[in-house]
Amino acid sequence: MESLKQRRTIRKYQQKDISVDLLNDLLETSFRASTVGNMQVYSVIVTRDAERKAKLAPAHFNQPMVRTAPVLLTFCIDLRRFSKWCKQRKAEPGYNNFEWFVTGAIDTLLVAQTFCVAAEKKGLGICYLGTTTYNPQMIVEALELPELVFPITTVTVGWPAEQPEQVDRLPLEAIVHEEFYHDYTSQDIDRLYAYKESLSENKQFVLENNKETLAQVFTDVRYTKKDNEAMSENLWKVMKEQGF
Repeated sequence: MESLKQRRTIRKYQQKDISVDLLNDLLETSFRASTVGNMQVYSVIVTRDAERKAKLAPAHFNQPMVRTAPVLLTFCIDLRRFSKWCKQRKAEPGYNNFEWFVTGAIDTLLVAQTFCVAAEKKGLGICYLGTTTYNPQMIVEALELPELVFPITTVTVGWPAEQPEQVDRLPLEAIVHEEFYHDYTSQDIDRLYAYKESLSENKQFVLENNKETLAQVFTDVRYTKKDNEAMSENLWKVMKEQGF
């Protein structure tokens, strides 16, 4: 419990390899995660090669850890393997649809998070790359992903070369609803976000971006409606191209 409470994202890594045995043990352990129907509709692409990392870097906006982490893991929804098994056993699969895209995403993310918890317990550091769904077509091309395989998240892994401060989290009462959903009053919002807004680093974000509030940094700078809609359209397009 304490290790989970103290966890933090690591973006800088020692130039020290992760052994194949350790990585495979962590991956095999993560595959014990819950999975719909015991179908395991996911695959993991392990990237160690510098040239392959260089091909993937633009898809992740050239974040430095893509190249500097000893291992890059791309967790993919994979309905291809199970569908092939069905066809080879005289069964007609029906998994090329949005329902199974979502189901596959859930399965894949459960594995990814289980891997991350196990890796951190072994002393490794991890960083999730949310950019995976921003430029999925670039990842599909770089990793040669066939139909019914789709990248849903990427994790950089390595031995930590930093010990950053923990970032803030909302209080328990902001997220947990007893028995049914309790909607938030304006007073609730003020109270629940007060600590986040009071932090010096967040005040600095507001100042640096010439905004009035921290919320405006998110809506006007970091995750704009225009960008969100463009990425949503592209995500849907690539999903269709991959056969869903």
